[in-house]
Amino acid sequence: MNSWKRTFAIIWGGEFFSALSSSIVGFAIILWISFETKSAQVLALGMVSMLLPQLVLGLFTGVYIDRWNRKLIMIVSDLFMAACTAVLVVIFYLGKVEIWHIYLLSAMRSVGNAFYSPAMKASVPLLAPQEQFMRISGINQIIYSGCNIAGPALAAFFITIMKMEYILIMEVAGALIACTSLLFVKIPNPQKQENEKPDFLKELKIGLQAIFRRKGMRWLFVSDLSAMFFILPIAALFPLMTLNHFSGNAYQMSIVEIVWSGGMLFGGFLIGTNILNKFNKIFLIGAMCMLDGLTFLFSGLLPQNGFFWFAIFSAFSGIAAAIWNSAFNVVLQTTIEPDKLGRAFSTYDSLSLLPSIPGLLATGFIAESIGLTNSFIIAGTAIFIIGVIVLQIPSVRELGKTEYFFPKL
Repeated sequence: MNSWKRTFAIIWGGEFFSALSSSIVGFAIILWISFETKSAQVLALGMVSMLLPQLVLGLFTGVYIDRWNRKLIMIVSDLFMAACTAVLVVIFYLGKVEIWHIYLLSAMRSVGNAFYSPAMKASVPLLAPQEQFMRISGINQIIYSGCNIAGPALAAFFITIMKMEYILIMEVAGALIACTSLLFVKIPNPQKQENEKPDFLKELKIGLQAIFRRKGMRWLFVSDLSAMFFILPIAALFPLMTLNHFSGNAYQMSIVEIVWSGGMLFGGFLIGTNILNKFNKIFLIGAMCMLDGLTFLFSGLLPQNGFFWFAIFSAFSGIAAAIWNSAFNVVLQTTIEPDKLGRAFSTYDSLSLLPSIPGLLATGFIAESIGLTNSFIIAGTAIFIIGVIVLQIPSVRELGKTEYFFPKL
């Protein structure tokens, strides 16, 4: 605990190179698919291939994360994802690449991430004091948001001057750097009962009970997933909103992506500087849920010449998403025992992806049957109402109470 700053400085150093290279490669692949197929459906299926394995496996990986060595899990997961990208490098080099190759290897990389991400988040309470959780989450947001801003621009530049296989090698190098950084830190494992025989179904049940046994946590979990049900499908419509409603182009699509990531970056800065640490975390979750809903609602009300305001609302949506996500992670980290956090985070990561699959598959249907602007209005209203409900449930509000200031509602 006393050396948490040094520990996270080393981890973040490796994570920066890994996140930046992944952002570059991810956007480069999107550009390559767009140039080769010019098909929105192909892009949507590519997203499904990345999300579906993590959605399914997330229900089960937490059991192993809480039982196995977490540091080793993160290193092996990173190496596995690097190996998948290395295979893609060879396929591109040989000139034999096909779309299904990208789908398959993206799905395999998702398997690695299903272990890595919850293992990292579940390790935070064992590495730093509780009062630093929001700050750590904020710095994580700054790193990933900054990489998401730089990644697309660098990918567009690199794809014009070098072959895809050389761009893909960057991600392999980034993963190796991240793995190397983990070798220099000690990540403790939660205490486990000695001589306890592994019982997968029993441990899975214990992990689920850790989330749902408290009435407030149960309602918070359901509220968050309900909001995601509306957010993720509408997020898939942002490109169509830019192109169809605002008669935009690829340049304006990139502006929306950049300002949203910029909002995430600013939100991470607010969290990382401890400005928001004095606020009750449930208040932050509810307020940011309401703010996110309003950005969708107002976007749907914009006229066809309102692209400037659409970009502004996207920036505020990014700020809300960063604070909301960080506060939710901290609530889990402070209310669930460390030896069950792997199961809690893997379950949440899995269930939160569930609405994205039908949303991606039904993007065209939603836009045509309901209408783009109406979709934003309906989703925004629903998300705003969910935020209001979160702040009105006493058992949920109790989850975030600390010795810090709690604004009166």
